[in-house]
Amino acid sequence: MAMKYGIDLTVNPEGLKHAVELAKKQNVVIPTFRQMKDPVQHTPAAVKEKLKTTGLWDLDPVNLFRITWKNEPVKSGGLFGRANYVELPSALTGVDARIVALVGKWFPTGAHKVGASFGCLVPRLITGQFDPIHKKAVWPSTGNYCRGGAYNSQLLGCDSIAILPEGMSRERFEWLETVAGEIIATPGTESNVKEIYDKVWELRNTRDDIVIFNQFDELGNHLWHYEVTGSAMDDVLQQVLREGERYFGVTVTSGSAGTTAVGDYLKKVHPGSLIAVGEALQCPTLLENGFGAHRLEGIGDKHVPWIHNVKNTDMVIAVDDEDSMKFIRLCNEPEGVDYLRSLGLKEEFIEQLPLMGISGAANVIMAIKMAKYYELTSKDVILTVFTDSMEMYGSRVREMAEESGPYTEMQAAVDHARHVLGVRTDNMLELSYYDKKRIHNLKYYTWVEQQGKTSEELMAQWYDAEEYWNSVESMAGSIDEKIDEFNKLTGLQ
Repeated sequence: MAMKYGIDLTVNPEGLKHAVELAKKQNVVIPTFRQMKDPVQHTPAAVKEKLKTTGLWDLDPVNLFRITWKNEPVKSGGLFGRANYVELPSALTGVDARIVALVGKWFPTGAHKVGASFGCLVPRLITGQFDPIHKKAVWPSTGNYCRGGAYNSQLLGCDSIAILPEGMSRERFEWLETVAGEIIATPGTESNVKEIYDKVWELRNTRDDIVIFNQFDELGNHLWHYEVTGSAMDDVLQQVLREGERYFGVTVTSGSAGTTAVGDYLKKVHPGSLIAVGEALQCPTLLENGFGAHRLEGIGDKHVPWIHNVKNTDMVIAVDDEDSMKFIRLCNEPEGVDYLRSLGLKEEFIEQLPLMGISGAANVIMAIKMAKYYELTSKDVILTVFTDSMEMYGSRVREMAEESGPYTEMQAAVDHARHVLGVRTDNMLELSYYDKKRIHNLKYYTWVEQQGKTSEELMAQWYDAEEYWNSVESMAGSIDEKIDEFNKLTGLQ
Protein backbone atom coordinates (compact mmCIF):
# COMPACT_ATOMS: atom_id res chain seq x y z
CA MET A 1 0.00 0.00 0.00
CA ALA A 2 1.13 3.63 -0.46
CA MET A 3 2.78 4.84 2.73
CA LYS A 4 1.30 8.10 4.02
CA TYR A 5 3.49 8.54 7.07
CA GLY A 6 6.69 10.48 7.56
CA ILE A 7 7.70 14.09 8.22
CA ASP A 8 5.21 16.57 6.79
CA LEU A 9 6.90 19.05 4.44
CA THR A 10 3.75 20.93 3.42
CA VAL A 11 4.54 24.63 3.06
CA ASN A 12 2.65 27.35 4.96
CA PRO A 13 3.47 30.46 2.89
CA GLU A 14 2.79 33.06 5.58
CA GLY A 15 4.76 31.20 8.24
CA LEU A 16 7.60 30.64 5.78
CA LYS A 17 7.70 34.35 4.95
CA HIS A 18 8.01 35.22 8.64
CA ALA A 19 10.66 32.55 9.23
CA VAL A 20 12.74 33.87 6.33
CA GLU A 21 12.43 37.46 7.58
CA LEU A 22 13.57 36.48 11.07
CA ALA A 23 16.43 34.33 9.79
CA LYS A 24 17.64 37.22 7.65
CA LYS A 25 17.43 39.59 10.62
CA GLN A 26 19.31 37.13 12.87
CA ASN A 27 21.87 36.32 10.15
CA VAL A 28 20.90 32.64 10.32
CA VAL A 29 22.12 30.13 7.73
CA ILE A 30 20.74 26.65 8.41
CA PRO A 31 23.05 23.66 7.89
CA THR A 32 21.91 20.61 5.95
CA PHE A 33 22.03 16.98 7.03
CA ARG A 34 24.80 16.57 4.48
CA GLN A 35 26.88 19.23 6.25
CA MET A 36 26.22 17.77 9.71
CA LYS A 37 27.32 14.33 8.51
CA ASP A 38 30.48 15.54 6.76
CA PRO A 39 31.34 19.05 7.97
CA VAL A 40 34.95 18.81 6.77
CA GLN A 41 33.92 18.54 3.13
CA HIS A 42 30.68 20.51 3.04
CA THR A 43 30.91 23.44 5.48
CA PRO A 44 31.28 26.76 3.60
CA ALA A 45 34.68 28.46 3.91
CA ALA A 46 33.10 31.64 5.32
CA VAL A 47 31.47 29.63 8.11
CA LYS A 48 34.74 27.92 8.99
CA GLU A 49 36.45 31.30 9.18
CA LYS A 50 33.80 32.63 11.57
CA LEU A 51 34.01 29.50 13.75
CA LYS A 52 37.73 30.15 14.34
CA THR A 53 36.77 33.01 16.67
CA THR A 54 33.56 31.56 18.13
CA GLY A 55 33.18 29.67 21.42
CA LEU A 56 31.51 26.26 21.35
CA TRP A 57 28.62 27.38 23.56
CA ASP A 58 28.37 30.96 22.27
CA LEU A 59 24.88 32.16 21.37
CA ASP A 60 25.91 32.79 17.78
CA PRO A 61 23.90 31.41 14.82
CA VAL A 62 27.12 30.15 13.23
CA ASN A 63 27.16 27.46 15.93
CA LEU A 64 24.30 25.75 14.13
CA PHE A 65 27.11 24.35 11.97
CA ARG A 66 28.57 22.74 15.10
CA ILE A 67 25.55 20.48 15.41
CA THR A 68 27.74 17.53 14.45
CA TRP A 69 29.65 14.72 16.14
CA LYS A 70 32.78 15.79 14.30
CA ASN A 71 33.69 19.01 16.10
CA GLU A 72 37.30 19.55 17.08
CA PRO A 73 37.33 18.80 20.85
CA VAL A 74 38.09 22.33 22.07
CA LYS A 75 35.94 24.94 23.82
CA SER A 76 36.60 27.75 21.35
CA GLY A 77 37.73 28.24 17.78
CA GLY A 78 37.59 24.60 16.76
CA LEU A 79 36.76 23.32 13.31
CA PHE A 80 36.08 19.71 12.29
CA GLY A 81 37.66 16.28 12.01
CA ARG A 82 36.58 12.67 12.52
CA ALA A 83 33.88 11.62 15.00
CA ASN A 84 35.08 11.89 18.61
CA TYR A 85 35.19 8.67 20.62
CA VAL A 86 36.64 7.04 23.74
CA GLU A 87 37.62 3.38 24.10
CA LEU A 88 37.25 2.02 27.61
CA PRO A 89 40.11 -0.28 28.67
CA SER A 90 39.44 -3.82 29.84
CA ALA A 91 41.09 -3.03 33.19
CA LEU A 92 38.15 -0.72 33.84
CA THR A 93 35.30 -2.72 32.26
CA GLY A 94 36.41 -6.21 33.23
CA VAL A 95 35.52 -7.69 29.83
CA ASP A 96 37.69 -8.56 26.84
CA ALA A 97 35.32 -7.05 24.29
CA ARG A 98 36.28 -3.59 23.06
CA ILE A 99 33.74 -1.02 24.26
CA VAL A 100 33.88 2.23 22.30
CA ALA A 101 31.76 5.30 23.05
CA LEU A 102 30.83 8.17 20.74
CA VAL A 103 31.33 11.46 22.65
CA GLY A 104 28.59 14.10 22.93
CA LYS A 105 30.49 16.64 25.05
CA TRP A 106 31.67 18.64 22.01
CA PHE A 107 28.26 19.76 20.83
CA PRO A 108 27.04 23.27 21.68
CA THR A 109 25.30 22.85 25.09
CA GLY A 110 27.57 19.85 25.73
CA ALA A 111 24.97 17.26 24.77
CA HIS A 112 23.80 15.57 21.58
CA LYS A 113 20.18 16.55 22.21
CA VAL A 114 20.89 19.86 20.49
CA GLY A 115 20.94 17.75 17.33
CA ALA A 116 17.70 15.95 18.14
CA SER A 117 15.96 19.29 18.74
CA PHE A 118 17.36 20.55 15.42
CA GLY A 119 15.84 17.53 13.69
CA CYS A 120 12.45 18.34 15.19
CA LEU A 121 12.48 22.13 14.72
CA VAL A 122 14.02 22.71 11.30
CA PRO A 123 11.53 20.79 9.09
CA ARG A 124 8.70 22.90 10.53
CA LEU A 125 10.70 26.12 10.34
CA ILE A 126 11.77 25.81 6.70
CA THR A 127 8.21 24.94 5.63
CA GLY A 128 6.58 27.74 7.65
CA GLN A 129 4.60 25.27 9.76
CA PHE A 130 6.27 26.93 12.74
CA ASP A 131 5.93 30.72 12.58
CA PRO A 132 8.77 31.98 14.82
CA ILE A 133 7.37 35.52 14.93
CA HIS A 134 3.90 34.62 16.22
CA LYS A 135 4.57 31.34 18.03
CA LYS A 136 6.72 30.08 20.89
CA ALA A 137 8.54 26.74 20.68
CA VAL A 138 7.70 24.40 23.57
CA TRP A 139 10.36 21.85 24.49
CA PRO A 140 9.07 19.10 26.86
CA SER A 141 11.94 17.04 28.22
CA THR A 142 13.64 15.40 31.16
CA GLY A 143 16.66 17.62 30.65
CA ASN A 144 19.03 17.92 27.73
CA TYR A 145 16.43 18.08 24.95
CA CYS A 146 14.80 21.21 26.32
CA ARG A 147 18.29 22.68 26.77
CA GLY A 148 19.08 21.96 23.12
CA GLY A 149 15.70 23.26 21.98
CA ALA A 150 16.00 26.47 23.97
CA TYR A 151 19.52 26.98 22.62
CA ASN A 152 18.47 26.48 18.99
CA SER A 153 15.46 28.75 19.53
CA GLN A 154 17.74 31.46 20.91
CA LEU A 155 20.03 31.21 17.88
CA LEU A 156 17.02 31.58 15.59
CA GLY A 157 15.67 34.53 17.56
CA CYS A 158 12.38 32.92 18.60
CA ASP A 159 10.86 32.52 22.06
CA SER A 160 10.96 29.16 23.83
CA ILE A 161 9.34 27.41 26.76
CA ALA A 162 11.33 24.65 28.48
CA ILE A 163 9.44 21.96 30.42
CA LEU A 164 11.30 19.53 32.68
CA PRO A 165 10.85 17.76 36.04
CA GLU A 166 11.63 19.78 39.15
CA GLY A 167 13.95 17.04 40.43
CA MET A 168 16.52 17.37 37.64
CA SER A 169 20.03 18.63 38.40
CA ARG A 170 20.46 22.22 39.53
CA GLU A 171 22.96 22.80 36.72
CA ARG A 172 20.25 22.19 34.12
CA PHE A 173 17.94 24.83 35.56
CA GLU A 174 20.73 27.38 36.05
CA TRP A 175 21.83 27.06 32.42
CA LEU A 176 18.26 27.18 31.09
CA GLU A 177 17.71 30.47 32.90
CA THR A 178 20.26 32.03 30.53
CA VAL A 179 18.55 30.99 27.27
CA ALA A 180 14.90 29.93 27.72
CA GLY A 181 12.13 32.52 27.62
CA GLU A 182 10.12 30.53 30.18
CA ILE A 183 10.84 27.48 32.35
CA ILE A 184 8.11 25.19 33.69
CA ALA A 185 9.10 22.63 36.36
CA THR A 186 6.74 19.65 36.54
CA PRO A 187 6.35 17.27 39.52
CA GLY A 188 8.77 14.39 39.99
CA THR A 189 12.08 13.34 38.52
CA GLU A 190 13.45 11.43 35.55
CA SER A 191 10.71 8.81 35.30
CA ASN A 192 7.78 11.25 35.57
CA VAL A 193 7.19 11.73 31.84
CA LYS A 194 3.38 11.52 32.18
CA GLU A 195 3.42 14.73 34.24
CA ILE A 196 5.29 16.44 31.40
CA TYR A 197 2.66 15.26 28.91
CA ASP A 198 -0.11 16.57 31.20
CA LYS A 199 1.50 20.01 31.24
CA VAL A 200 1.82 19.93 27.45
CA TRP A 201 -1.91 19.18 27.09
CA GLU A 202 -2.72 22.00 29.49
CA LEU A 203 -0.69 24.45 27.41
CA ARG A 204 -2.14 23.16 24.16
CA ASN A 205 -5.68 23.69 25.47
CA THR A 206 -5.12 27.11 27.01
CA ARG A 207 -2.69 28.90 24.69
CA ASP A 208 -2.75 29.58 20.97
CA ASP A 209 0.75 31.08 20.76
CA ILE A 210 2.71 27.83 21.02
CA VAL A 211 3.98 24.91 18.94
CA ILE A 212 4.88 21.71 20.77
CA PHE A 213 8.08 19.91 19.78
CA ASN A 214 7.73 16.60 21.61
CA GLN A 215 10.91 14.57 21.16
CA PHE A 216 9.10 11.36 22.07
CA ASP A 217 6.87 11.48 18.97
CA GLU A 218 8.71 13.80 16.56
CA LEU A 219 9.97 11.66 13.68
CA GLY A 220 12.63 14.31 13.01
CA ASN A 221 14.33 13.07 16.19
CA HIS A 222 14.58 9.56 14.73
CA LEU A 223 15.74 10.90 11.37
CA TRP A 224 18.48 13.13 12.80
CA HIS A 225 19.98 10.27 14.80
CA TYR A 226 19.60 7.79 11.95
CA GLU A 227 21.30 10.06 9.44
CA VAL A 228 23.83 12.00 11.54
CA THR A 229 24.55 9.87 14.62
CA GLY A 230 24.35 6.63 12.64
CA SER A 231 26.96 7.80 10.14
CA ALA A 232 29.15 9.09 13.00
CA MET A 233 28.99 5.67 14.67
CA ASP A 234 30.06 4.06 11.43
CA ASP A 235 32.92 6.57 11.16
CA VAL A 236 34.09 5.46 14.61
CA LEU A 237 34.02 1.84 13.46
CA GLN A 238 36.15 2.75 10.46
CA GLN A 239 38.66 4.28 12.88
CA VAL A 240 38.82 1.44 15.43
CA LEU A 241 38.06 -1.88 13.72
CA ARG A 242 41.15 -4.01 13.14
CA GLU A 243 41.62 -6.92 10.79
CA GLY A 244 39.85 -10.02 12.08
CA GLU A 245 37.52 -8.07 14.39
CA ARG A 246 33.77 -7.64 14.06
CA TYR A 247 31.26 -5.02 15.10
CA PHE A 248 28.81 -6.87 17.35
CA GLY A 249 26.17 -4.33 18.40
CA VAL A 250 25.22 -1.04 20.01
CA THR A 251 23.87 -0.28 23.49
CA VAL A 252 21.77 2.83 24.13
CA THR A 253 19.35 3.81 26.87
CA SER A 254 15.77 4.33 25.73
CA GLY A 255 15.03 7.96 26.65
CA SER A 256 13.14 9.48 23.74
CA ALA A 257 14.32 6.51 21.62
CA GLY A 258 15.90 8.89 19.14
CA THR A 259 19.36 7.43 19.60
CA THR A 260 18.06 3.90 18.99
CA ALA A 261 17.86 4.91 15.32
CA VAL A 262 21.65 4.50 15.10
CA GLY A 263 21.11 0.78 15.49
CA ASP A 264 18.75 0.81 12.51
CA TYR A 265 21.41 2.60 10.46
CA LEU A 266 24.18 0.25 11.56
CA LYS A 267 22.12 -2.85 10.85
CA LYS A 268 21.85 -1.78 7.22
CA VAL A 269 25.60 -1.15 6.98
CA HIS A 270 26.58 -4.14 9.16
CA PRO A 271 23.91 -6.85 8.74
CA GLY A 272 23.63 -9.17 11.72
CA SER A 273 24.64 -6.54 14.28
CA LEU A 274 22.41 -6.15 17.34
CA ILE A 275 20.55 -3.30 19.04
CA ALA A 276 20.25 -3.39 22.84
CA VAL A 277 18.03 -0.79 24.48
CA GLY A 278 18.44 -0.01 28.15
CA GLU A 279 16.41 1.40 30.99
CA ALA A 280 16.65 1.74 34.76
CA LEU A 281 15.99 -1.41 36.78
CA GLN A 282 14.07 0.83 39.19
CA CYS A 283 11.53 1.61 36.43
CA PRO A 284 11.57 -1.37 34.02
CA THR A 285 9.08 -0.24 31.39
CA LEU A 286 10.29 -2.33 28.43
CA LEU A 287 11.17 -5.28 30.64
CA GLU A 288 8.15 -5.34 32.95
CA ASN A 289 5.67 -2.75 31.65
CA GLY A 290 6.69 0.16 33.88
CA PHE A 291 6.59 1.32 37.49
CA GLY A 292 8.82 3.07 40.01
CA ALA A 293 11.30 5.94 39.81
CA HIS A 294 15.03 6.19 39.16
CA ARG A 295 18.10 8.47 39.06
CA LEU A 296 19.48 7.95 35.55
CA GLU A 297 19.10 11.52 34.31
CA GLY A 298 18.50 11.71 30.60
CA ILE A 299 16.49 8.56 29.89
CA GLY A 300 12.86 9.00 31.06
CA ASP A 301 10.44 6.08 31.56
CA LYS A 302 6.94 4.63 32.08
CA HIS A 303 6.09 4.76 28.39
CA VAL A 304 7.39 3.53 25.03
CA PRO A 305 8.28 6.46 22.76
CA TRP A 306 6.29 6.70 19.55
CA ILE A 307 9.49 6.92 17.51
CA HIS A 308 11.01 3.68 18.85
CA ASN A 309 11.25 1.09 16.06
CA VAL A 310 10.63 -1.74 18.50
CA LYS A 311 10.46 -4.42 15.81
CA ASN A 312 14.15 -3.82 15.06
CA THR A 313 15.30 -4.05 18.70
CA ASP A 314 17.04 -7.27 19.75
CA MET A 315 17.56 -6.97 23.50
CA VAL A 316 16.39 -5.06 26.57
CA ILE A 317 18.85 -4.48 29.40
CA ALA A 318 17.87 -3.00 32.77
CA VAL A 319 20.63 -1.15 34.65
CA ASP A 320 20.56 -0.66 38.41
CA ASP A 321 20.79 3.10 38.87
CA GLU A 322 23.06 2.52 41.87
CA ASP A 323 25.63 0.97 39.53
CA SER A 324 25.58 4.03 37.28
CA MET A 325 25.76 6.53 40.15
CA LYS A 326 28.63 4.74 41.86
CA PHE A 327 30.41 4.44 38.52
CA ILE A 328 30.40 8.21 38.00
CA ARG A 329 31.54 8.79 41.58
CA LEU A 330 34.42 6.38 41.03
CA CYS A 331 35.44 8.27 37.89
CA ASN A 332 35.07 11.80 39.28
CA GLU A 333 36.34 11.78 42.88
CA PRO A 334 40.11 12.40 43.24
CA GLU A 335 40.49 9.24 45.32
CA GLY A 336 38.62 7.24 42.67
CA VAL A 337 40.88 8.58 39.94
CA ASP A 338 43.96 7.66 42.02
CA TYR A 339 42.61 4.13 42.37
CA LEU A 340 42.09 3.89 38.60
CA ARG A 341 45.68 5.01 38.06
CA SER A 342 46.77 2.13 40.29
CA LEU A 343 45.16 -0.25 37.78
CA GLY A 344 47.57 0.98 35.16
CA LEU A 345 45.10 3.10 33.23
CA LYS A 346 46.89 5.60 31.05
CA GLU A 347 46.76 9.29 31.93
CA GLU A 348 45.42 10.07 28.47
CA PHE A 349 42.34 7.94 29.22
CA ILE A 350 41.93 9.21 32.78
CA GLU A 351 41.72 12.76 31.48
CA GLN A 352 38.73 11.71 29.38
CA LEU A 353 36.70 10.27 32.28
CA PRO A 354 34.60 13.45 32.72
CA LEU A 355 33.31 12.97 29.17
CA MET A 356 30.97 10.29 30.56
CA GLY A 357 27.77 11.55 32.20
CA ILE A 358 25.21 9.52 34.15
CA SER A 359 23.37 8.02 31.16
CA GLY A 360 26.76 7.41 29.52
CA ALA A 361 27.76 5.33 32.53
CA ALA A 362 24.52 3.35 32.16
CA ASN A 363 25.30 2.79 28.48
CA VAL A 364 28.73 1.41 29.36
CA ILE A 365 27.27 -0.91 32.01
CA MET A 366 24.85 -2.17 29.36
CA ALA A 367 27.78 -2.87 27.04
CA ILE A 368 29.53 -4.81 29.82
CA LYS A 369 26.40 -6.88 30.41
CA MET A 370 26.06 -7.54 26.68
CA ALA A 371 29.68 -8.65 26.46
CA LYS A 372 29.22 -11.05 29.37
CA TYR A 373 25.90 -12.40 28.12
CA TYR A 374 27.24 -13.26 24.68
CA GLU A 375 30.70 -14.27 25.97
CA LEU A 376 32.39 -11.82 23.62
CA THR A 377 36.14 -11.73 23.08
CA SER A 378 38.77 -9.15 22.25
CA LYS A 379 37.78 -9.55 18.59
CA ASP A 380 34.33 -8.08 19.25
CA VAL A 381 33.50 -4.35 19.27
CA ILE A 382 30.48 -2.90 21.05
CA LEU A 383 29.49 0.70 20.35
CA THR A 384 27.76 2.99 22.80
CA VAL A 385 27.42 6.71 23.40
CA PHE A 386 28.28 9.35 25.98
CA THR A 387 25.23 11.53 25.36
CA ASP A 388 26.62 14.26 27.62
CA SER A 389 29.44 14.79 30.09
CA MET A 390 29.79 15.48 33.82
CA GLU A 391 29.37 19.20 33.13
CA MET A 392 25.73 19.03 34.25
CA TYR A 393 26.18 16.57 37.13
CA GLY A 394 28.81 17.94 39.50
CA SER A 395 26.07 18.51 42.08
CA ARG A 396 25.20 14.80 42.01
CA VAL A 397 28.75 13.85 42.99
CA ARG A 398 28.63 16.40 45.83
CA GLU A 399 25.28 15.00 46.97
CA MET A 400 26.74 11.49 47.15
CA ALA A 401 29.63 12.83 49.22
CA GLU A 402 27.19 14.50 51.61
CA GLU A 403 25.13 11.31 51.92
CA SER A 404 27.99 8.81 52.22
CA GLY A 405 30.89 10.81 53.59
CA PRO A 406 34.39 11.32 52.17
CA TYR A 407 35.55 9.00 49.42
CA THR A 408 38.59 6.76 49.87
CA GLU A 409 40.65 4.56 47.59
CA MET A 410 39.30 1.57 49.49
CA GLN A 411 35.73 2.66 48.72
CA ALA A 412 36.75 3.22 45.10
CA ALA A 413 38.04 -0.36 44.92
CA VAL A 414 34.78 -1.62 46.40
CA ASP A 415 32.66 0.42 43.98
CA HIS A 416 34.70 -0.77 41.00
CA ALA A 417 34.42 -4.41 42.08
CA ARG A 418 30.74 -4.27 42.91
CA HIS A 419 29.24 -1.80 40.44
CA VAL A 420 31.41 -2.28 37.34
CA LEU A 421 33.35 -5.55 37.40
CA GLY A 422 30.55 -7.24 39.34
CA VAL A 423 27.61 -6.47 37.05
CA ARG A 424 25.82 -9.65 36.05
CA THR A 425 23.69 -10.89 33.19
CA ASP A 426 20.46 -10.55 35.18
CA ASN A 427 17.55 -8.32 34.12
CA MET A 428 18.25 -8.85 30.42
CA LEU A 429 15.89 -10.16 27.76
CA GLU A 430 16.59 -11.32 24.22
CA LEU A 431 13.44 -10.24 22.42
CA SER A 432 11.34 -12.81 20.60
CA TYR A 433 8.76 -11.73 18.03
CA TYR A 434 6.06 -11.60 20.70
CA ASP A 435 8.29 -9.87 23.24
CA LYS A 436 8.75 -7.11 20.70
CA LYS A 437 5.04 -7.02 19.95
CA ARG A 438 4.21 -6.73 23.66
CA ILE A 439 6.52 -3.73 24.02
CA HIS A 440 5.23 -2.14 20.82
CA ASN A 441 1.64 -2.53 21.99
CA LEU A 442 2.43 -0.53 25.13
CA LYS A 443 2.51 2.52 22.87
CA TYR A 444 -1.28 2.28 22.61
CA TYR A 445 -1.93 3.42 26.17
CA THR A 446 0.23 6.53 25.93
CA TRP A 447 -0.11 7.55 22.30
CA VAL A 448 -3.54 6.44 21.10
CA GLU A 449 -5.51 6.76 24.34
CA GLN A 450 -3.78 9.90 25.69
CA GLN A 451 -1.92 11.73 22.92
CA GLY A 452 -4.20 11.57 19.89
CA LYS A 453 -2.28 9.16 17.65
CA THR A 454 -4.24 6.70 15.52
CA SER A 455 -4.35 2.95 15.93
CA GLU A 456 -3.96 2.78 12.14
CA GLU A 457 -0.49 4.35 12.33
CA LEU A 458 0.38 2.23 15.36
CA MET A 459 -0.36 -0.89 13.32
CA ALA A 460 1.55 0.50 10.34
CA GLN A 461 4.64 0.83 12.54
CA TRP A 462 4.41 -2.91 13.20
CA TYR A 463 2.83 -4.63 10.21
CA ASP A 464 4.40 -2.32 7.61
CA ALA A 465 7.49 -1.61 9.69
CA GLU A 466 10.09 -1.67 6.93
CA GLU A 467 8.12 0.67 4.69
CA TYR A 468 7.08 2.93 7.58
CA TRP A 469 10.58 3.50 8.95
CA ASN A 470 12.21 3.65 5.51
CA SER A 471 9.78 6.43 4.59
CA VAL A 472 11.18 8.46 7.50
CA GLU A 473 14.83 7.51 7.08
CA SER A 474 14.86 8.43 3.39
CA MET A 475 13.75 12.03 3.95
CA ALA A 476 17.11 13.71 4.65
CA GLY A 477 17.64 14.57 0.98
CA SER A 478 14.20 16.17 0.64
CA ILE A 479 14.73 18.21 3.80
CA ASP A 480 18.17 19.31 2.58
CA GLU A 481 16.54 20.62 -0.60
CA LYS A 482 14.09 22.62 1.50
CA ILE A 483 16.95 23.95 3.66
CA ASP A 484 18.85 25.07 0.56
CA GLU A 485 15.72 26.82 -0.75
CA PHE A 486 15.21 28.53 2.61
CA ASN A 487 18.81 29.78 2.74
CA LYS A 488 18.47 31.18 -0.78
CA LEU A 489 15.30 33.04 0.24
CA THR A 490 17.19 34.76 3.07
CA GLY A 491 19.87 35.87 0.61
CA LEU A 492 22.56 34.87 3.11
CA GLN A 493 23.94 31.99 1.05
